[in-house]
Amino acid sequence: MPGPLDGIRVVEVAIWWFVPAAGAILADWGAEVIKVEHPETGDPQRALFTSGLVPNTGGVNFMMEQSNRGKQSIGIDLATEGGLEVLYDLVKDADVFLTNFLGPARRRLKIDVEDIKAVNPAIVYARGTGQGPEGPHADRGGYDAASFWSRGGIGHALTPAGADSPVMQKAAFGDSIGAMTIAGGIAAGLLQKERTGEGPVVDISLLGTAMWVLGPDIVSSKLLEGEGKGGGIPTFSRTSNFSPLVNTYQTKDGRWLILNMLQADLFWADVCRHLGREDLIDDERFADAASRFEHREACIAIFDEEFAKFTLEEWKQKLDTMEGVWAPMQSALELHDDPQAIANGYLPHLTTPEGVDFALVASPVQFDQVSPELRTAPEHGQHTEEILLGRGMDWEKLAALKEDGSIL
Repeated sequence: MPGPLDGIRVVEVAIWWFVPAAGAILADWGAEVIKVEHPETGDPQRALFTSGLVPNTGGVNFMMEQSNRGKQSIGIDLATEGGLEVLYDLVKDADVFLTNFLGPARRRLKIDVEDIKAVNPAIVYARGTGQGPEGPHADRGGYDAASFWSRGGIGHALTPAGADSPVMQKAAFGDSIGAMTIAGGIAAGLLQKERTGEGPVVDISLLGTAMWVLGPDIVSSKLLEGEGKGGGIPTFSRTSNFSPLVNTYQTKDGRWLILNMLQADLFWADVCRHLGREDLIDDERFADAASRFEHREACIAIFDEEFAKFTLEEWKQKLDTMEGVWAPMQSALELHDDPQAIANGYLPHLTTPEGVDFALVASPVQFDQVSPELRTAPEHGQHTEEILLGRGMDWEKLAALKEDGSIL
């Protein structure tokens, strides 16, 4: 079934995860995405697997698969005259040019905005950066652990006061959030292109994405600065959280679950019944939200005792009919068996050319309740000949470009 971007062609000159993962999302949505890789080195993310920096997974390079599925790979040395000619030929009838190369590299390789727009004035030019396209650090590199997690305030916000070391993000955490932002920006850019005939320059940075994610804390931190509360929305410890019904609790087997009921009065009686503590419903200490806030430590202590009586699996059964929002704290592995993830197609399975079965995480946007049909990531330069011959290049010219190292 064709996706909403069926017929859209994207030329991607990008490495690592942040921007290439956006290309993968566009491919999920039906776009033809041509990934340009250096003929010798390719995307350096490939080397994380071959060098042993990520675990052996039976031949599945999961870092490349998750962020590059559904694309075609062409090997082009952009530093050569022949290679740049090939790139410009791809760009001339493309809809989107997608890159995360730094400004000096873009200018040196002649793939900056003015260079690409000279070839195709109507193209949507999208660039992902660490700190944004302006300012003293515009040309400074940025991975998500630095630009998103650290500089963007996320790590500081999530590290408990007095901790021995900062809390660090998981692999590609900020990159994946940023990739969705890029894909959405490109979709809006394509709409502008359709309406006006002019494709905009779309800019997304890891720093800007982090600030959007941390928006409530950033805005409130300045407003509360005069009260000595700079740093964002006030936080509470788990044992004295502002509401017992918005809190985490540990089960008998050492697992955790969360209650997340912001309208606590609405759900109080139902929660008490599901905990087997109907006596708490009319307890004056917990009669309403204000009373529960005043006596929150006592209420949380009671809940702690109750949740510690059964395992997480037992609580899943007991709380299945509870009206308010709650959730088990699951591991990445457990998500493979989550009935909602399965029912909604969030973890489709693919097979490598060698016959190895594995799951990828689908991009979270669905159209007409259909999960995208994913394809595996390309091998380095896998489609070079297919793409160029399909665009009318003859074998003699192709062989000459291979010979001088312009293409793979």
